[in-house]
This record gives sequence, structure tokens and C-alpha cells, in this order.
Amino acid sequence: MFFSHSSEIWTQCPELVPGAMFVRGISARAAVGPQVARFSSMAAARLASHGEGELPEIKAWRQMFSKMGLKPTKYRCAAEALLRRLRKEGALPRLHPLVDLCNAVSAAFAIPVAVFDLDKVVGDLQVRRATGLEHYQTFSGEVELPEAHEIIFVDEADNAHARRWTSRQSSLSAVSADTSTVLIVAEALHESAHEDVRTLVAALMHEVPAAWPAATAKARLLTRSAPRFELQPLKTSR
Repeated sequence: MFFSHSSEIWTQCPELVPGAMFVRGISARAAVGPQVARFSSMAAARLASHGEGELPEIKAWRQMFSKMGLKPTKYRCAAEALLRRLRKEGALPRLHPLVDLCNAVSAAFAIPVAVFDLDKVVGDLQVRRATGLEHYQTFSGEVELPEAHEIIFVDEADNAHARRWTSRQSSLSAVSADTSTVLIVAEALHESAHEDVRTLVAALMHEVPAAWPAATAKARLLTRSAPRFELQPLKTSR
């Protein structure tokens, strides 16, 4: 079982820097309040001097959305949506300890971070352009067909786990109270993306085991020459 981006994505977006992390042993019983507060404060500090749309990380995604034919202020990357909510409401939503932690890290770095329940993913998961025949499950329970050529996260059963690249995740593989094994994906396009994604992934590799001591995890950055990340069971630490 692998996660990857298609060769077409790499050709059209050579500036892309993805980071992937596999974690086994997650539960809904974890205390992440201090970590969420720390990373949220980092995000708030950046927003105190710059609007989210002025951040280089967000600018790069807005430019990419424009290239995809989407209006950047209508379809926002997940990181921008979180920053807007933090700026307007002063806090991020609380959903599940892992999602809360990843959302706070995403806001702090202004980089989209997605978390997928791997028990709901069939076979390999790839970021590629849609054919128009895939199925996407909304959080209201409706099923949509992504538009042809839209960039999606899709598995071997043609389940679209995210639409418009980093904009909308599907409810099908959303983290729930029963989730135990996940794939975490961070993606950036800005000039210092390589350094920033590496730092983000390192932060998660520190914070996740701290919150879930029994969990096992591995992570790495993906490149055009090494685009696949293997999703396989890890031996439990003893």
C-alpha cells in the first residue's frame, strides 16, 4: 500500500514539497491541549502582523488554485481556512485529539495538513487528476462526482478522499473515535517549502508519540525521483 503523487502532478508542479507520515496506535483518548495552544499561539503571532492571504505559504496555494481554474477566495486551501477561523474566532475547532493537533500545526506553519483513516482507504492512495467517475462523500452524507481534471486524493476503488487538492476532505476517511491507523500529509509550494515541510514533519514526529506513547510512526519527504511512501504495519516499540 503506497501514497504518491502522479507523474503529471510532478511535471506541472515541480515546486511541490510533500511530507508524509504513517502512524499506528492512535486513539481518541489523548491530552493535546498544551500542544494545540502552543501551535495556535504561533499562528496567532503571525496573523498579528500579516493577514493570512499575505503569507508566502498561502500566496503559493492561491496561485496554484488560480492555475487550476478556481477562484482562490472561494476555494481556499485547508491551512488558509484554519487561519481565517483562528483570526475571526480566536480559536480552532476541537474535533479529535489528532485532528486538533494537526490543525494547530497546520495553522502555525500555514501549510495544509490532511489526516486520513487508512482503514477507510482501499489500496494505494494517489494525488492525481480526476476522470470524473470517482465518488466523493460529503460530511452531510451526499455523494458527489469530482469534475474531470480536478486534482483529488483517490484510492483504488475510485473513492475521492479529498477534492480540489488541499481544499475539501471527504467524510469517508475522516478521523473518528474508532480510528487507529492514519496517514498524515503536508504539502507546500512556496520558496522555502523544503525546509518548512521538513520542520513541520519533525514537529509531528515529536508531538504525536508524546501524546500517544504506544503509537509507532514513520515519515519522510517525497520527491519527484522518490515519489512513493509505503504504508505498512510498524513493529510496536517495547
